[in-house]
Parts: sequence; structure tokens; C-alpha cells
Amino acid sequence: MTASYFLTLARTHLTGLCRPWALALVLSASGLPAIADPYNEVNRLTSSGQLEKALAQADAYLVAKPRDPQMRFLKGVALSELGRKAEAEEVFLLLTREYPELPEPYNNLAVLLAARGQYDQARLQLEAALRNDPAYATAHENLGDVLARLAARSYARALQLEPGRSSIQLKMDRLKQMLDPSSRP
Repeated sequence: MTASYFLTLARTHLTGLCRPWALALVLSASGLPAIADPYNEVNRLTSSGQLEKALAQADAYLVAKPRDPQMRFLKGVALSELGRKAEAEEVFLLLTREYPELPEPYNNLAVLLAARGQYDQARLQLEAALRNDPAYATAHENLGDVLARLAARSYARALQLEPGRSSIQLKMDRLKQMLDPSSRP
């Protein structure tokens, strides 16, 4: 898969990779440092597509504060947007282990897993995100998308076993239309 495919998947099939502002609110409420200029600058650079510069600034900041969860999260977002998925996965995975109360790293890890077709693992990550924040709408939407992909996989297998069942084909067609808006007539 190319980086552009991943970005398209993240935007159309799985909603947004980042909510750095929401992470900042969670971190502020948890007593960790609130957003300061370095966070805003890395977020601004990422949002404006200056990904290499954003990554360089995040790395420079992390030299002095290597365990800072907010900057590490922003670094993971920049890596994701750059298409460096394996590195981004590692960042988000470490954040889920070190800060298991934060829902955003679970969500972003799930997006990366789903982009590789690992829907079962993505589902588990999204469920963890929702245990931490039941009101996290993006994670709910992403979980719905992942469950739809899992349903499509089950319907495809059912059609292999019984190719003539029109009820399965109808469900598969409806799911295909939902998951791929370009396939609509």
C-alpha cells in the first residue's frame, strides 16, 4: 500500500488520525503539561503539510523531554502522515503501554492496523479507546467501519460456501456500497 492510499483510507474509511487538541485536554486534566508553543507549532506544521519539518521539531523537543506523551503523539501523527506507518505504530503502541488511560493513541494505532487489513486487532484497539472515553465519537465511527469490514469478510466467506444465496449477496452489495462510496450507481 502506498502512503496516499493510507491517507485516503484514513479519511474515507476510518475517520481522522489525530485529535491532538483532545489529547491536550486529557493531558491537562491529568496534571501533565498543557499545550505550549512547541505543541502548537508541530501541530500547525503537520496540519499545513510540512511533515518533515514537524517531525524534525518534534524530535528536537523530545531530545530534552523524551517521555512527553503529547509530543510523542504529535510525532506519531507526523510519521503516519509521512507514510512511515511502522514507526508510527511503534510510537502509538508505546503510548498505549505507558499511558493506557489516553484513548487517542489506541485510535490512531487502530487506523494503522486497519489500513493493513488487521481488522481484528484494530477492533481491540478501538474498544480500548472507548473504554477510556465512551464519548469519543471518532473511535465509535472507526469501530463501526472496522466492524463493517469484518462483516464483509464474513459475508464473502459465506458466499464462497453457498454462492447461490441471494440474501448474502444482497447484504454484501449493501456493505460494498457503504464502504466504497465510489461504487454507488
